[in-house]
Amino acid sequence: MKVCVLVLGLSLVLTLCVARSPYQAVLQHSRIRGRLQGPNVCAMLQVQGTDKKYFTNCRQWYHRKICGQPTVITYECCPGYERIPGEKGCPAALPLVNIYNTLGVVGASTTQVYSDRAKLRDEIEGPGSFTFFAPSNQAWAALPAEILDALVSNVNIELLNALHYHMVNRRLTSEELKHGSSFSSMYQDFPVHIHHYSNGVVTVNCARLIKPDQHATNGIVHVVDRVITAISNNVQSIIEIDENLETLRTAIAAAGLTTILESEGQYTVFAPTNEAFEKIPQETLNRILGDPVALTDLLNYHILKQMQCAESIVSGSPMETRQGTVLEVGCDGDQMTLNGKAIITKKDQLGTNGVVHYINELLIPDSAKTLLELAEGSSVATASRLFVEAGLRPHLTGLEALTMLAPLDNAFKGNLVMTPDLRKLMINHILKEQLSSMSLYHGQELETLGGLKLRVFVYRNNLCIENACIAAHDKTGRYSSLFTVNKVLTPPMGTIMDVLKADDRFSGLVDAIQTAGMTELLNQQGALTFFAPTNDAFNALPPSELSKLLGDHQQLSALLRHHLGEGILVSGGVGSHTRFNPLQGEKLELGVRNYTVYVNKIPVVDADLMATNGVVHAVNNIIKPLPPKEQADGPGASLGSASVSRSDSRSFRDDNLFQKVIKSRSSKTLNFSQ
Repeated sequence: MKVCVLVLGLSLVLTLCVARSPYQAVLQHSRIRGRLQGPNVCAMLQVQGTDKKYFTNCRQWYHRKICGQPTVITYECCPGYERIPGEKGCPAALPLVNIYNTLGVVGASTTQVYSDRAKLRDEIEGPGSFTFFAPSNQAWAALPAEILDALVSNVNIELLNALHYHMVNRRLTSEELKHGSSFSSMYQDFPVHIHHYSNGVVTVNCARLIKPDQHATNGIVHVVDRVITAISNNVQSIIEIDENLETLRTAIAAAGLTTILESEGQYTVFAPTNEAFEKIPQETLNRILGDPVALTDLLNYHILKQMQCAESIVSGSPMETRQGTVLEVGCDGDQMTLNGKAIITKKDQLGTNGVVHYINELLIPDSAKTLLELAEGSSVATASRLFVEAGLRPHLTGLEALTMLAPLDNAFKGNLVMTPDLRKLMINHILKEQLSSMSLYHGQELETLGGLKLRVFVYRNNLCIENACIAAHDKTGRYSSLFTVNKVLTPPMGTIMDVLKADDRFSGLVDAIQTAGMTELLNQQGALTFFAPTNDAFNALPPSELSKLLGDHQQLSALLRHHLGEGILVSGGVGSHTRFNPLQGEKLELGVRNYTVYVNKIPVVDADLMATNGVVHAVNNIIKPLPPKEQADGPGASLGSASVSRSDSRSFRDDNLFQKVIKSRSSKTLNFSQ
C-alpha cells in the first residue's frame, strides 16, 4: 500500500513539474485524481447547489471548498475525450468537427443557435482558423432580458457584432492565453483581454473559461461563463463617467492619481461609492481629504498592483496594494470579500488597463489613521475608553509623534472608575516619540508623556517594556504608532528596597535584609531580579530553623543572595526552560505553567513589582536548590538575548495587577513621578 501511495505521489510531482501553465497544472492534478475512474477522466469540484465546476489543485481538493462553500466531487471526461458505452472511463478521442458543430457538443448550443440567426454559421463551418470564446447556455440565460432582446431583435448587426467580439482570427490554446495578454477580436479589432491566474483560472474580459481547449477542425472553442462586451474606456474613464463615484473622482484628482489610472497597466480598483464616503465621520473625512499624504495612502490602499477579476477568486489570499500593505481578497459563495467583509456591490467593470469593483465601505489604512483610530480598530477597546476618559483625546487625535502602549482588554480587572491615579497611569502608557518595535533594543530608555523613564527588555521569547510585553504586530499611523501589550504597565517606583518596605507582605524580609547588611545593595543603582520571600515563606520555616537563620548573618546573606541575581527578568521573559544565575548558589530553574511562573518548582504569587534598579517577584516559600536529577538539562534562556520570539506573550497573568498598580499610587512611601 505504501509503495502505491509513493508511486502515485511521485507520478503527481513529475506530472505537475512538466505542466506548462497553472491551468495545465490543475488539469493534470484533476487527471490524476480521476484516474481510478478510467482513462482520461478528470475529477472536478462542484459547488453544492450550483452548476459551477472547477478543475482542482491540491489545496482545493483537501479543503473541499470553493469560496467557503462545500463541494462535491464529480467525474467527467477530460477535454477532448468521450465515453464509449460499456467501457470504463473516457477512452475515445472526440472526433474533430468544425466550430459550429463543436458548439453543440460542448454545452454551448445557445451560441450555436444565435450563430445560425446571425448568419455566422457559414463562417464557422468553413475554412479558416478561429478561436471562439463561446458563452455557455447558462451565460446567455443570465443576460438581462432587455439586453438579450436588443441583440436578437437586430441579428444582422448587433448580434453578429457581439458574436464576432467573442472570436479571434487565429487558433489560441489555453497555453497561449498568457496572463496580461490581449488579442484583436473579429469585431473592429477591439481587443479581448486575457488573465491567467496562479490557481489555474483563466479569464477573458473577466469571464472564466469553464471548458477550455475544445479543438475543432477549423479552430478551437473555449466555453466561458458569461457573455462578454467590448471595452474602450480605461479605469479612470469608468470612474469619471459614473455619478456614484463623484467623491472618489474628486479625491483622486486632489491626490494627483488621475494620470496613473489613465496609464497602461493591470490595476484592480476597489472604488468606494459616494455612499461609502458618507459613512465616514465628517471630521475624519475632512482630515484625510486635507492631508495629501494620508489621502494618497488611502486611495492607494484601494488599488491592487495586479488585475483581479472576481471569477479568479476561489479562496482568500493577501494581495499587495499600491500603498504597500495587503488586502485580504476572498469570496463567500457568490460574494467577493475584502478583509472578510462582503462590501462589494458591483464586480468586474472592465477597463483597458484594469478592472473596477464597487464597494460601499471606505477602507482606511493604518497609515492614514490617528492614534485613537488605530486603537479603536484593535482589540484594546477598554484602553481606548480609558485614554479618552483620562482627557488624552487631543494627544490621540493630533499631529504629535507618539507611541501608545495599549493593554489588551483582558489585562484590565475590576470596576474601572477614572481617578487622578488612573489618569496618571494612562498618561504613562503613551511614549513621547513614534517608535517601531523592530528598532527597540535591550536597555533602551523611553520617556512617557508623564515624564517617567521606561526600560526595554529583549528576551529570547519576548520583547517587553517594563512588565508589559508586545502581544501583537505594531500598528503604524499617520503620525503615531500603537503597541498592543499583554499587561497594564507597572512603572518603576523607587528602589527594590522601597518596593519591599511599601508592602506589608515583606516586613520580615526587610528585617532580614537589614540584619544581613544588604540594604545598600538593594538601594544602589543597577539591574537586579529578586524572588522575594513573603512573611508566609519565613513563617513556614520551623521556629528553631528560622531563629538559627536570623542569628547567623552569613547564612542569612547566603540564603537571600540565592534569591537575588543580576539582570532584570520580568515574567514575560520566562520561557519553558529558563535558567537564572543567583548571586550565590546553583542556577535557578524557571518555567511557566497555566500562566504562572515557577522558580525551582516554587510558584511566583505576585510578579513584576517594578523598581528603578530591578524587579521583585513574590514567593510564599523559601527557594531551595533542586536535587541534581531534577535540574533541567536544556539550554538556559539568557537575559538580554537579542533573539526575540513573540509566541509566548501570555506567559504570565496576574488578575489583581491593575488594582495593585492603582492602589500603590496612593502609597506615601513611593513617589509616582520619580
